[in-house]
Amino acid sequence: MTRARSVLVLGGARSGKSAFAQKLAEAAAPERLYLATGAALDEEMAARIARHRAQRGAGWTTREEPLALAGALTEEARAGRVVLVDCLTLWLSNALLAGRDLGGDLSVLCAALRAARGPVILVSNEVGSGIVPESSLGRAFRDWQGRLNQQAGQACDAAVLVVAGLPLALKPAPPVDLVLE
Repeated sequence: MTRARSVLVLGGARSGKSAFAQKLAEAAAPERLYLATGAALDEEMAARIARHRAQRGAGWTTREEPLALAGALTEEARAGRVVLVDCLTLWLSNALLAGRDLGGDLSVLCAALRAARGPVILVSNEVGSGIVPESSLGRAFRDWQGRLNQQAGQACDAAVLVVAGLPLALKPAPPVDLVLE
């Protein structure tokens, strides 16, 4: 068993990453904060948010923070409570559409993650395995998502990829010995 204070949970859409992260958080601490980055900008998203709240059930406090994620982590992370951020992909989308300095925001976020005073679980989409997006905005988003996942993966103690509901540990990875014959 790997002991980690911060975990990045990656996966594709509907891969089971959020359910895995929720179970991980529920096993970690009785006090849990769900740091939501999604905003109910339309009826479908409002229904999705309501459904996710109902699925979490009791034992969770929710804070919605679509942009100021680093500040929220600094304020909310503390010993005895786990913070589940769901998800970095929506946060990045919000920041990109708001015209934010993404490089600066990524650096500040990773610094806040490293300095967090309590356990943190980050959920993020792995979008780089698919097709190259047709639009320049789509390509920019995909590239920034890749950078975000790399930096968050470096900042976290552990990383897990969830595919078909099955978790695969990425970090710490077992040592690999290359044999040259």
